Amino acid sequence: MNIQNLFSVAGKTVVITGGSSGLGLMMATGFLQAGARVYISARKAEQLQAAQAELSAYGEVHAVQCDLGTAEGIATLVDTLNEREDKLHVLINNAGKSWGAPLAQYPDAAWSNLMALNVHAPFALTQKLLPLLEKATCAEDPARIINIGSIGGIINDELNAFAYSASKAAVHRLTQHLAHELAPKKILVNAIAPGMFPSKMSAAIMKDEAWRAKELSAIPLGRFGEPEDIAGLAIYLSARASAFMTGNIIPIDGGTIVG
Repeated sequence: MNIQNLFSVAGKTVVITGGSSGLGLMMATGFLQAGARVYISARKAEQLQAAQAELSAYGEVHAVQCDLGTAEGIATLVDTLNEREDKLHVLINNAGKSWGAPLAQYPDAAWSNLMALNVHAPFALTQKLLPLLEKATCAEDPARIINIGSIGGIINDELNAFAYSASKAAVHRLTQHLAHELAPKKILVNAIAPGMFPSKMSAAIMKDEAWRAKELSAIPLGRFGEPEDIAGLAIYLSARASAFMTGNIIPIDGGTIVG
């Protein structure tokens, strides 16, 4: 056993969708500091360029502008990776969106928009990037797919995010289905189910003192998630240490789901 290599991701090529902000940016920072080569994708060019400039201080990072809620956006990312890379060690399907509204006013458009980005995009990218993942995998250190779900796909909340919670539950089930399908190919598929982290998606809650206090009171550990928390788990799931794990849905929530 080489303990120094057990948690290493040095030299691996990692794709993180939605990598220009929030959890994606946190994970990208961690992977770069750990010696990986990182691709980030995002829809907004200005935000993506700013993130790339910030992240370049830590290592080699490439940015791909695309809207993964569309077939064209998925094709842009896949084509770019096929042109630039001959193998891919880690695919992190992080890009996502939410929508909250009272039941009576919840819009039909939210369902199609969220399902396209939150559920279909991870499936389509897995399908279309499979050849690159297969070229990177080996029995000792398999290629990885990490889907970012949510504890909202496990427990109820009071945010009226009906399509979001349903989409994240779908991501969890998709993860297990893909894990079974890809196990013979020695490709591991796991999901991370984050609780409350400061991010663009949670900005409204963080700014509202009453909501912030309410959310904090529901976390047994008494704090919100930090960049090291999500980066550490993602790196672990990408390293040799987790080579016997697939099909897992791993909450990272300070104990919220058991609180």
